[in-house]
Amino acid sequence: MGQDVDRTTFSRRDRQRYRAKVHRCLDALAVMLRERPFAQDEPMTGIEVELNLIDRDLQPALTGAAVLDAIGSPEFQTELGRWNIELNLPPRLLPGDEWRHLEHHLLDELAMARAKARDCASRLVMIGILPTLERDHLIAGAISDDERYAVLNEQILTARGEPIRLDITGDDPSGRHDVAPERLVADFDTIAPEAACTSMQLHLQVAPGEFAAYWNAAQCLAGVQLAAGANSPFLLGSRLWAETRIPLFGQSCDVRSVELRNQGVRPRVWFGERWINSILDLFSENARYFPGLMPVTEDTDPLAELEAGRVPGLDEMRLHNGTIWRWNRPVYDIADGSPHVRVENRVLPAGPTAVDMVANALFFYGLLRVFVEADRPLWSSMSFEAAEENFTTAARHGMEGPLYWPGSGWIRPDELVLRKLLPQAHEGLARWGVSSEVIDRYLSVIERRCVTRRTGSAWQLDAVAALEARGADRRTALRGMLARYVEASAANEPVHTWPIPS
Repeated sequence: MGQDVDRTTFSRRDRQRYRAKVHRCLDALAVMLRERPFAQDEPMTGIEVELNLIDRDLQPALTGAAVLDAIGSPEFQTELGRWNIELNLPPRLLPGDEWRHLEHHLLDELAMARAKARDCASRLVMIGILPTLERDHLIAGAISDDERYAVLNEQILTARGEPIRLDITGDDPSGRHDVAPERLVADFDTIAPEAACTSMQLHLQVAPGEFAAYWNAAQCLAGVQLAAGANSPFLLGSRLWAETRIPLFGQSCDVRSVELRNQGVRPRVWFGERWINSILDLFSENARYFPGLMPVTEDTDPLAELEAGRVPGLDEMRLHNGTIWRWNRPVYDIADGSPHVRVENRVLPAGPTAVDMVANALFFYGLLRVFVEADRPLWSSMSFEAAEENFTTAARHGMEGPLYWPGSGWIRPDELVLRKLLPQAHEGLARWGVSSEVIDRYLSVIERRCVTRRTGSAWQLDAVAALEARGADRRTALRGMLARYVEASAANEPVHTWPIPS
């Protein structure tokens, strides 16, 4: 979806031509995977963080364009909501102290962005869902003035044929069984609710022949990531899932009518349905199951480009892939004239702090390495359905919901991390060549988070409960919690150390 789109209406022939070009791109990719070299550099990592902007009253500030102009850096880009901006840090290797330097770079960029935001009467927040959002914020006028977002909004609503409906029932993510679950039901005439989801995306460049193993491993890990990193328990004033971002994103991008959902038509926000053997499996599924949302075609023929000795952009396939939101998404890209493929992990929310996010990232990268190099792959002893159930359970319950894990059966996520996964993450990072000081700094954050059972989501829930116990109504408690959150987040102390209002 980062590609430019300069069309707003499409004909039947546009859609027919686009489908043909997507399949032509798939044919070219198949040839490349068999016959052409891909980038052979050391595996590169990348991180993207979506940020919220708030005003002095802690309400969303529709100042994204002004803040971006003030920042004036290509590392910051627009996002769907006018109260969002996105930070894209340059690709970076894993070995040595690189990710300690990344934390410093992230802090420097955030400090600069905070200063520029203040000049625009705004403040930055790194959080999965801004808790002070209200229904009247999620309107067409809150969508960024970028043609691709206008086209996406129009195409999703046209394909759906009716308003976007959010229907999310909470499952007491705090684990306090004396608290009644809450439910949110609301209709919207735009895709603005999608902008309420702010996430951290992790990239890992891998050799094409290893992509399937890394993607399968990432799918196995998705539930654990959510349980240990949840940071989105509130939406539009309601206490819902530990990571409400998961159902919110799925429902706000759902082009299916109720009848199509009842028929079992696949959603465009998708966990998937099977382990894979090649990156081509995922791109082929995209073409097989999902019609084009924005059928823009280029004049170049990817197979002709190959025959001429050039690297094809595979533009139609990439654009199509950008409108299918897998939680672990395949990426084909070109850098310095060489093609490469990446796993894009889209599971985690933004925040709470830079140190928490770097810890989440290194925990993920370390475990991937161990799982991929294991004599017996983890996915050979875990069904895909179990991995998906873990994902949903963790999103709903956070650390309160037991996960299935081969060799352990049903186990609470914090126990799984402390007993089995932290040592494996340590080993995996050592294999990547990460320094022991870096490993100890960030994995200790994951360890203490699990020992205290205090994720960003758990802290938000406890803080709001404490403020409500003092007599505050929900809206006042959310504002009080967010004020404390903004201050603690900027201090970059990990969330497990944050105090609860007394």
